[in-house]
Amino acid sequence: MERHGIATVVKHTGSHYLLSELPKWDLFPAVIRGKIRLNTSTATNPVAVGDIVDYSIDLDTDSMGTIDNIHARRNYIIRKSTNLSRQTHIIAANIDRVFLIVTIEFPETKLAFVDRFLLTCEAYKINTVILINKLDLYDDEYQRKMSDFERIYRGAGYTIIEVSALTGENIGQLRELCKDSISLFSGVSGVGKSSLIKALDPSLTPKIGEISQAHLQGKHTTTFYEMHPLCSGGFIIDTPGIRGFGIVDIPSEEISTYFPEMLRVMDNCRFKPCTHTHEPGCAVKQAVEDGKISIERYSSYLGMLEDETKYR
Repeated sequence: MERHGIATVVKHTGSHYLLSELPKWDLFPAVIRGKIRLNTSTATNPVAVGDIVDYSIDLDTDSMGTIDNIHARRNYIIRKSTNLSRQTHIIAANIDRVFLIVTIEFPETKLAFVDRFLLTCEAYKINTVILINKLDLYDDEYQRKMSDFERIYRGAGYTIIEVSALTGENIGQLRELCKDSISLFSGVSGVGKSSLIKALDPSLTPKIGEISQAHLQGKHTTTFYEMHPLCSGGFIIDTPGIRGFGIVDIPSEEISTYFPEMLRVMDNCRFKPCTHTHEPGCAVKQAVEDGKISIERYSSYLGMLEDETKYR
């Protein structure tokens, strides 16, 4: 006798998965049916955390569940697996909001990483909030750097929240945003993602790493992609720290449309299509000259056009 149902993938541990019929939190293990594994293209993971799947369990043998089918994804976050690889990796699927955690120093989150991550979220229509963590560490010099960062990304139209896992600053606001939704927490290694999750819900025990003093980079602590229920409501997906972010399947002529500040003015360009690089009468270049689009974001855009792997 078999039991059939629909569940959400809440943890990926290599070839095995944990499922739960959300919003109920009742975990059970499962493996992928072979045909699903064979049907994948370049993705290293045929099933991602957040995927909604059909499953079956043989009740007579009390075996683990089998994932029989993956429902169509309403969105997902995808990146290139390695610098030169054609393989891709799906970070998570069916997300309501992404919290991109950055630090101004200890370690420094590179703007090129931020821009590529945000571009992918825009392409898949996922609302993104930028969290600047470790406020308790910043002196006046780093406060100035933080002000520059906020000028760039608030000017582009993004919501930024300054937080501290140590002091608890704005953790309550973050907890409210996570209610009744599935949120992805991501960032480069060492930005304090696990500490932030622990501050949100002390009952959770994500691994907390340390910073390599040699390079002021974080050491990987989270090994697997995993969803957690928050005691205050909602679910969060914890991800391993990301060292590079290669954009996937976005034609060069579409890249500018995923920069919100460029999208707002590009209809005024004299020529259509316009690459916003050399054409006369380009509204985007004019907006850069007028200070309405930051030179930092425009430089990132040119870098993506020039070489998709340059800023990995």
